[in-house]
Amino acid sequence: MATDVKSPVSMIDPSQLLRPEPTFNDKPINAFRDYSVDDKDPIKERVRRTYYDMHTNVTVDFVKQKREKWLKFNHFKATIKEALIKLNELVDESDPDTDLPNIVHAFQTAERIREDHPNDDWFQLTGLIHDLGKVMAFYNEPQWCVVGDTFPVGCKWADSIVYGPESFKDNPDTYNPKYNTKYGMYEPHCGLDNVLMSWGHDEYLYQFLLHNKAKIPEKGLYMIRYHSCYPWHAGGDYRHLTNEKDEQILKWVLEFNKYDLYTKSEKVPDIEALWPYYEKLIDKYIPGVCEF
Repeated sequence: MATDVKSPVSMIDPSQLLRPEPTFNDKPINAFRDYSVDDKDPIKERVRRTYYDMHTNVTVDFVKQKREKWLKFNHFKATIKEALIKLNELVDESDPDTDLPNIVHAFQTAERIREDHPNDDWFQLTGLIHDLGKVMAFYNEPQWCVVGDTFPVGCKWADSIVYGPESFKDNPDTYNPKYNTKYGMYEPHCGLDNVLMSWGHDEYLYQFLLHNKAKIPEKGLYMIRYHSCYPWHAGGDYRHLTNEKDEQILKWVLEFNKYDLYTKSEKVPDIEALWPYYEKLIDKYIPGVCEF
């Protein structure tokens, strides 16, 4: 029998309240980010298992280990196009909204941004590459430390995290007095730049773009860095850690979020026909062979 977890985001995610559009494509808003539990639904069970594995294993020490491993950028070299093509082989195990390869979502996002922001080519490219950090999954990383929502580590788990604090019951940081209080290892309003986020594709790609000297504007970089941090930008949590700069960043992330989340559908863009346009943007902002 299907049951609902006791979480404020198990059925209706707070991000839905931030979107004014009744529909963004062919799906109503309340059909997105449904994290209700149904052990007879293979996709919902896959999503639940991915998040529970994440919430059990992602600790402060784990994040530091992954940063040490991945921020050397010594795993492979490729152009942005070559790396994007890898996403043909990736289906995000944390995503309840689509079972299509991630490259389809990349082009759906970019093309919808292009419709609304035809003159902001950097924004279009940001949409195309925002999930590129998921290539870590091809290098011996389980998806639970690559995909999905992100959140601060080193302080109390927020109620708005998917599946709620109950999903962290087997995480050792839950019981560590250095980390399980409201502020944990942080100072009030220290700013998100000084907060250690759970490891995933957001932070990796942000650091990758800095390392490879990408020319994307700062607001595009921060859209990438925090687009999966739903407990902050949708749930309203962690404001006791944010500062004035983060309030400006929040506006950018929310603008990006509607194109990231609400463009997922079964309509597949003609990717081959679109490549020439986006290759020009890649050459403009992130040219040549990059270090991953």
